[in-house]
Amino acid sequence: MSTIEDVRGIALALPGVEERINGHTGEPAWRVAKGDIAWMRGPSARDLAQLAERERSWPEGPVLGVRVASLEEEEALLAAEPGIFFTIPHFDGYPGLLVHLEGVDRERLNEIIDEAWLVRAPARAAKAWLAERGLE
Repeated sequence: MSTIEDVRGIALALPGVEERINGHTGEPAWRVAKGDIAWMRGPSARDLAQLAERERSWPEGPVLGVRVASLEEEEALLAAEPGIFFTIPHFDGYPGLLVHLEGVDRERLNEIIDEAWLVRAPARAAKAWLAERGLE
């Protein structure tokens, strides 16, 4: 089980990440110059109605939105880890997923946020970060 404090600690440890408050939701988001890598996401009334139409529901507990590299990666993650990842119609055609924080351990959360950062990080910073870890 992970928490918003886990998200904050992981995200802010990455180069160039800043925390901001989303003006629409009042929830925290973590971003680099190119945009958000992760953000807390509660359901809107529209989200709940659309999920109900599909006989699904929003999970209990905190939910994190994360950026992914592509729609193909999104599909692969949804298929591989349905207990962690889910999506909503609002994200159709957008390379992002929702993460049920209570369903993910801190180690996996770290991987998820690192991958989201790599999608948005400046190329030079990403290359240096990967090299430091022997992951080039």
